[in-house]
Amino acid sequence: MTIQLQLDKSSSEPWSKQLLQQSQNAISSGLWPAGMKLPSIRQLATRLEVSKFTVAELYERLAAQSLVVSRPGSGVYVAKSQPVALLSEAQAGQSLLADEVALMRQTLQRESAVIKPAAGWLTPEWLPTDAIRQAMREVARQGQSLTDYGPAQGNIALRRYLAEHLAKLNIPTEPQQILLTSSATHALDLCLRLYLKPGDAVLVDDPGFYNFFAMLRLYHLKVVPLPRCKDGPDLQAMTTLLQTEKPRAYITNSVLSNPVGTCVSPQKAFAVLELLKEHQCLLIEDDIYADFELHSSLRYSSLTGLRSGIYLGSLSKTISADLRVGYIVASPEQIASLTDLKLITGSSSSQTVERIVYQILTGGAYRRHLESLRKKLQDAMSQVSRQFVKRGFRPWHQPDGGYLLWLMLPAGVSAKKLTELLERQHIILAPGSHFSLQQDADNFMRVNVTQCLNAKLWPALDTALAMIAVTQQRDKPLYLAKSDDK
Repeated sequence: MTIQLQLDKSSSEPWSKQLLQQSQNAISSGLWPAGMKLPSIRQLATRLEVSKFTVAELYERLAAQSLVVSRPGSGVYVAKSQPVALLSEAQAGQSLLADEVALMRQTLQRESAVIKPAAGWLTPEWLPTDAIRQAMREVARQGQSLTDYGPAQGNIALRRYLAEHLAKLNIPTEPQQILLTSSATHALDLCLRLYLKPGDAVLVDDPGFYNFFAMLRLYHLKVVPLPRCKDGPDLQAMTTLLQTEKPRAYITNSVLSNPVGTCVSPQKAFAVLELLKEHQCLLIEDDIYADFELHSSLRYSSLTGLRSGIYLGSLSKTISADLRVGYIVASPEQIASLTDLKLITGSSSSQTVERIVYQILTGGAYRRHLESLRKKLQDAMSQVSRQFVKRGFRPWHQPDGGYLLWLMLPAGVSAKKLTELLERQHIILAPGSHFSLQQDADNFMRVNVTQCLNAKLWPALDTALAMIAVTQQRDKPLYLAKSDDK
């Protein structure tokens, strides 16, 4: 079989890249079937009028991707590889943690046809792609190594930047009080490992972030759901739970809480801190949505000065879900212990990623990006809220910033059933049961408003709601009026 490869030698795109893309497409489409023998390096170089080095590089890169195999003395053949299963199709049912990560598996799908209101992050078009590319080029030009381990606590320039940034949030700190991690999840993981042991009780906001629940169960910790009000935790419930359950820690989002989008009020924050101090319960404050707030809000750590408690943050939400950097802020003694644990369990974090993120933050465009992003998110929140309200949904709270909306469903509509119906239309929802252990959880769902701007969502939602209404009407019991007529 003759292979068809063509070079546009007038193009600025490298020849090797043109050949690689064409070859990948030919293999993935089946045009080059498994087992097919490819021309020798000399033959293909002569046919394309390129150097043998260009063809050799092509075959090496295809082999590195397991698309071809080289058989000494015989030639190069298209590999007989099995297609990689989609995350949603993987045999997750065999895992003991399958239920914990089911929503994450679904939202990590990469098919362009799938609409994902359930996703917890912004899609690429909302993030500073050009600034990322520019920062990568700048870091590549710098003299520092791109292949060596980074410092134990993370890049010092980025830690200095974060110390200055936190001071603006009334959280005074020094670079030596900051530990960089690969993500906020990694940061929380280190805290759970260091401060808690199996069987310990932990307070978590309810509704709250589903991965908090999952991580606690992973470490055999007792999840103690704490009802969340619009101005913070329910103080009466908190008092009772501190007395009866004796939790060792309290994990919370103080600002733009996931999934409800609320911030703790000053009055409630003072009361919470007093209760935690009285019962010797460690505060772990997760503030990964800090850059989304429209107006400055209070943090627990701004009141304690980090004398008690631990503060976690992340730069992934507003820059890149791929270039992930999280951090822990605590006392020097706590940071020393957490740094040792980081080294034991995962060595150092990526210095190259940290340098790229630092370059973005200080490159001049990040502030403008945030201003534009906040405005776009306001518009999206308003537009999407109106669409849901028209269909009988009610926002439990109208967030002052961010992109997450906690919705109460129309009367009689089950979040689980609605999720099942829309999944058939390649639309992924996040039902309330992922975020709450309360009895009415099935009456709620969380949506990412940036993922609800696809016009295809609304007709599909209308159809699903109509189907549920028909089912309700069909299942409605018939009451026959009694008559005295004989």
